[in-house]
Amino acid sequence: MTIAVKFLHGVGVLAGACVLAGCAGRAEPEPQYIRVEVPVQVPCRAPDVLAPPWAAEGLRKADNLEVKVRALLAERRQRIGYERVLEAAVASCR
Repeated sequence: MTIAVKFLHGVGVLAGACVLAGCAGRAEPEPQYIRVEVPVQVPCRAPDVLAPPWAAEGLRKADNLEVKVRALLAERRQRIGYERVLEAAVASCR
């Protein structure tokens, strides 16, 4: 055998011994617990908003113009208030 072959054989044996020595001294790793804060979706529990009895529902065809206009204006105010209640219910879920 030549010197180069003996050298490579010696290096191979030395590397194998180092690998075995490194594996023999290893201890079982201990589990580590890490706290991770992640946002979780929660279902919204907004109260049910019931529609009010609209003022124009009771109008008849025979009612005069003044009664109809007053009922429609009252219904407009009702609708604006109802929309605010709905928006408040939606905003409570945000």
